[in-house]
Amino acid sequence: MSVSQTLVDTRPQPSKSYRWLVLIFVSLAMFGNYYVYDALSPVADLLVKQLHFTDANIGLLQAAYSFPNIFTVVLGGIIIDRIGVRRATLIYGVLCFVGSVITVLTSNLWIMAAGRLVFGMGAESLIVAITTALAQWFKGKELSFAFGVNLTVCRIGSFAALNSPSWAKAAYVNWRYPFLIGVGMCTLCVVGAVIYWVMDAYAEKHYALGQAAQPDKVVFKDLFQFGVSYWYIVALCIVFYSGIFPFQTFAVKFFMDAHGTTREFGGFLSSTLTLFGMIATPLFGLMVDRIGKRAMFMMFGSLMLIPVYLIMAYTNVNLYIPMAMMGIAFSLIPAIMWPSVAYIVDPAKLGTAYGLMTMIQNIGLFGFNLLIGWANDYAHASGSNPHGYRLGMQIFSILGFLGMMFAFLLHQRETGPHGHGLETITTHSQA
Repeated sequence: MSVSQTLVDTRPQPSKSYRWLVLIFVSLAMFGNYYVYDALSPVADLLVKQLHFTDANIGLLQAAYSFPNIFTVVLGGIIIDRIGVRRATLIYGVLCFVGSVITVLTSNLWIMAAGRLVFGMGAESLIVAITTALAQWFKGKELSFAFGVNLTVCRIGSFAALNSPSWAKAAYVNWRYPFLIGVGMCTLCVVGAVIYWVMDAYAEKHYALGQAAQPDKVVFKDLFQFGVSYWYIVALCIVFYSGIFPFQTFAVKFFMDAHGTTREFGGFLSSTLTLFGMIATPLFGLMVDRIGKRAMFMMFGSLMLIPVYLIMAYTNVNLYIPMAMMGIAFSLIPAIMWPSVAYIVDPAKLGTAYGLMTMIQNIGLFGFNLLIGWANDYAHASGSNPHGYRLGMQIFSILGFLGMMFAFLLHQRETGPHGHGLETITTHSQA
């Protein structure tokens, strides 16, 4: 180590306002990312009517998003740790844009799926890069709140996409027009990444950034050196998101078919999940930063998911009730789950840890989008239940139960001698 590296950096820390500007612009990139992902659900019935797609085909389009990340997102995390967050963020933002363009070029299922694949390759790695950036720029009691704000901006993108049948109603005369709007929104992935690059480069020259500028050597054996608590969080991650996002793939179509809603109201119902999350996620982040009990709250959120799908499948209850219950879980669990990794894993390995977690999450999303699409078509063909959605809803409820089990095991681990303090107010960040 050189003499200059051993000297104390006397430069000031970045101001709070500067850090929050960084948060805003990386979240802008995430807005475009989330918009394009959720743009598929409102147009699903048009794909069926105009292109004669089946639910299995629609499931394939969404599964194609997740498929490449089963193999590449860990590599993406390692690339982040090696080349730096800002370079990686720009590369992944450009991939998002290219993928969204390919998807809209043709009505051929496989070319559209290829576009979703390229988009997914960029989008999931972009999420890892931005998650790593937030973990570097925000420390201590600000961390969960910063994650919560970022998730809120992401969900504004989802909210805008799911409600596009209302604010862009004229576009829904043809399946391609809503996807073209998505291409426009996806330019924000590139714009946000460029602005982040400029701000991070400026901060590197003028401020003391601490560990954010200190990458460590990352090798594949690191993937097997994370503790038991990390793997419980990963297990919860895969079953939680597999119970949320594949549902949203078919949600608008489900509300239209099974409950007789319009596309506009079905989109709004689906977006209430997002709306609830936008408001509550940062509040839940603040709450757990101050009172702890992270695993306990994640167990409670998973418990709420168990009945909501069965209520929608088997009753005619006011749909706002189960969607509000799902909204609480959708706000509570991510606000705790992602920051918890930063408390357990060595900061120099965060890119790899988040990449591995996202990779395994995508195994679930890939498999369950295909499974639910098949389950819907199977039930429709067999006539075993009205509208053909109950089998899928039963699968989602089972995932809620598994999430509660993994959160319970995490709670047991963290309250024992090998805990990292996740159940306490003050936590520390170490492997």
